[in-house]
Amino acid sequence: MKLEQTDHFDGRRFVNPDGMAGQPFTAVPRMLLARRTPWPVRIDDPPRRPPALDGAAAVVTFIGQATVLIQTAPGNILTHPMYSQRAGPLNVMGPRRVRQPAVLFADLPPISIVLLSHNHYDQCDVRTLGLLAERFDPVVLTPLGNGALVRSAGIRRVEELDWWQNAHTSALPITLTPAHHFSARTPLDKNRALWGGFMLGLERARIYFAGDSAYAPLFRDVRQRLGPIDLALLPIGAYEQRWFMQVVHMNPAEAVQAHLDLEAAESIGMHFGTFQLTTEGIDEPLRGLEDACRARNIPPSRFRTLQFGESARLG
Repeated sequence: MKLEQTDHFDGRRFVNPDGMAGQPFTAVPRMLLARRTPWPVRIDDPPRRPPALDGAAAVVTFIGQATVLIQTAPGNILTHPMYSQRAGPLNVMGPRRVRQPAVLFADLPPISIVLLSHNHYDQCDVRTLGLLAERFDPVVLTPLGNGALVRSAGIRRVEELDWWQNAHTSALPITLTPAHHFSARTPLDKNRALWGGFMLGLERARIYFAGDSAYAPLFRDVRQRLGPIDLALLPIGAYEQRWFMQVVHMNPAEAVQAHLDLEAAESIGMHFGTFQLTTEGIDEPLRGLEDACRARNIPPSRFRTLQFGESARLG
């Protein structure tokens, strides 16, 4: 299908509307050679089982990185399913998983919807998608250009969306929202597929999953166009060094600004403490979030993180 040019598609590749597209692949070695704060080799927290819904509007469980289980009455949703030990090609290259998934794959409830915001290896794991296809046969909602990759995992039902489009194949209202990021799985396919976030409209709660994003005015646009947000899931990690990461990932202070732009009743931080993708220490995003919230007079009840495997109930 031939796509028309838009403010985020130039006819060949997807772009951020402000034109900031991130560093070239030639800059990656400089970033990788930077001094890194050491992480533990492996963390094995006792896995937890997700609680029952028990009449709540939603139960949100943090599994690790940006993998979040959202249990709802219309169906259970899994974001960025990642259960492999490496975030890289063929699951044999790339960063190793440091912290293991906080919910065992065998303990997942039936998954009817998968939200996949872009194609980076730490977020789009073909092996895990294949396991989900075999066990649950879910619908995968993803931005334009990601369908072939998702289908290669054995997923039968895929709906590709452009920014601000509503899904037609899910059991609840879901809208793809803009993000400020990029896509690539090789040096040759940069920005051939779109990236985004998702707004979920439940009967008694509205949940925003930001995916991966740098800070940009888009968060104000999401609030203005799509209305009030009961819970925002915002990335807070993988942000150093800033010369490289600023145009693709928020740091904790920027995540706090995004929370304020969204006017979210509550936000939960994610995308930290699982794979060492950048130079900051494993706990620095948590301390940075506490400092940023204190500086903006945001109480911990308004913007917090969950322990790995911990759940939050809405409504």
